[in-house]
Amino acid sequence: MAMKIRDIDETEAPLLHHLIELRARLVRCVLALAVGFAICFYYADPILGFLVQPLKDAFPEGEGQLIFTKLYEVFFVELKVALFAGFFVSFPVIANQLWAFIAPGLYANEKKTFLPFLIATPILFIAGAALAYYVVMPTAFEWFLGFGGEAGGLQIEALPSAGDYLGLVMQFILAFGISFLLPVLLLLLNRAGIVTRAQLAGARRYVIVGIVALAAVVTPPDPGSQVILAIPLLLLFEGSLLLMRLQENREGSDDAIDVASGGADAVTPPPAESQAER
Repeated sequence: MAMKIRDIDETEAPLLHHLIELRARLVRCVLALAVGFAICFYYADPILGFLVQPLKDAFPEGEGQLIFTKLYEVFFVELKVALFAGFFVSFPVIANQLWAFIAPGLYANEKKTFLPFLIATPILFIAGAALAYYVVMPTAFEWFLGFGGEAGGLQIEALPSAGDYLGLVMQFILAFGISFLLPVLLLLLNRAGIVTRAQLAGARRYVIVGIVALAAVVTPPDPGSQVILAIPLLLLFEGSLLLMRLQENREGSDDAIDVASGGADAVTPPPAESQAER
């Protein structure tokens, strides 16, 4: 049974009521984030162990270590890890509160349009983060460690600090996760009438240059990670154009059906009078 989406609420609530509701939902978001942070801080060591696994695998067996040069560095690293992971844990609650606040002000067709984007956002972000963790980071770390060796009679050895490593990992995950939201942005702009599929297709060469430049800026300076980010972004861009074309074809079919049904209604002769009425 399909769920019926109600149209815009007809109640005229005063501005103060909306502000009070907004404050209440923001408090719930902060509380959800605080609970997620507390849980993840308790498990900060296993989470940090999960994040350092790509670096551990890049080192030869039994080698490699993370150091800290400041006494408080590891403590703040665990705080950042807990906050970073706590946001992912609490995101469903935050997204639900966001949707509950804006949904009453949307028409039914607007809800149907916006809701898929709200669902697709975490899925695409997680897909980009997974690509960074399982593919890009191991490749990049092996490439970085390949510069070790000996120079001028001195041994060059990688001794990454915990804070620098966590910053690099967060850069990878955020860069790939946010970049994978490109289809959401393009489709929203298209639905809002700001850009059309024809305009995006005509600017394809500029988009390719922009994607390559973006991949070079947001990723560390190794060619492997830049290529691994640029190729999926190009595929996502082409997939967005394909979805826009399918949407245009479906809307065109609906318009044709409406025109045909309207024409049929116009030419339908009135019912004949019965013999009794005559």
